Amino acid sequence: MTVNISNLTITTPVAVSSTNPVALELNGAVAIAEFPSVVKVLSDGSVQFTAPTKGASSKSTHRTRCEWSETQNWTLASAPDHWNRQTMTLTKVNSAQKVVISQMHVRGDDSPPVKVFWNKGNITIGFRTSYNQTNPVNSTLLQGVPLGTKFDVIIHATSAGMVKVTARCNGVSKSSSELQLDDTWDTHLFEFHGGVYNQVDYTDTTPADDGSVCIISDLSLSHG
Repeated sequence: MTVNISNLTITTPVAVSSTNPVALELNGAVAIAEFPSVVKVLSDGSVQFTAPTKGASSKSTHRTRCEWSETQNWTLASAPDHWNRQTMTLTKVNSAQKVVISQMHVRGDDSPPVKVFWNKGNITIGFRTSYNQTNPVNSTLLQGVPLGTKFDVIIHATSAGMVKVTARCNGVSKSSSELQLDDTWDTHLFEFHGGVYNQVDYTDTTPADDGSVCIISDLSLSHG
């Protein structure tokens, strides 16, 4: 299935310029046209995202990403249901064997309510009940998701702040318990993210070939 990222924003591991080392963010269609080394449409219509561990990062981290995000923010109450459905294959992973693959993020803060990780072959979740909660509660959702194998990650949030994360691979499907966001989130704006976000800090000695690569073969975002 053809994956359309033309209406999404892509955060790349490419610097804004030679004098500005911060990660470049740009429209998906432009990313495909200008940076095929990190965002590439494959022959079957799927999209490959490449994030070398050593590259441009956001101001607050030394961690690189090649990640899509919604351009329109939303509140929990803006629709009864919010869905992020992503089918992907992780073909390469960084030396730490840990990468964020999907998020429900909050605008203007570094502590999102939901992060979904591929972590040493397992799908794990970090969940924050409250806004600006210092440490998320981490749990393992699905074990046995090898490199090179297609899998699904689904985040579903309701207007009442109930969140459920589902992962499917090789015919096995596991869902989280119903995760309840408290009312500290009610006034905040959210957007879904996905792709590869390396969970290892780069240094001067990081090998040039270290990094993560994923292929997204299906992507559906809906609010309604």
